[in-house]
Amino acid sequence: MTVVFAITFGLLGLAGLLILLRLVRGPRTLDRILAIDVLVVLIVAGTSVGMAMSLRGIYIALLVAVALLGFVGSISVVRLVERREEYR
Repeated sequence: MTVVFAITFGLLGLAGLLILLRLVRGPRTLDRILAIDVLVVLIVAGTSVGMAMSLRGIYIALLVAVALLGFVGSISVVRLVERREEYR
């Protein structure tokens, strides 16, 4: 089972590096916002895999709160950017 966890962490790390590349290179603001949102999801997924590996579910409420804050934050920023582009 540890091989599965190692492969999962490796894939999450690779996805994190690709997302950081998109965060730096993103030509538009919306690309960067999406990259931050996906980075939050990757952090939640990595923490979930770590909890599954240790067989302890102590951080489930924290993960739900972080995921919700990431979602609400992304929606708020996208609406703000949408309004700013409306006036241009």
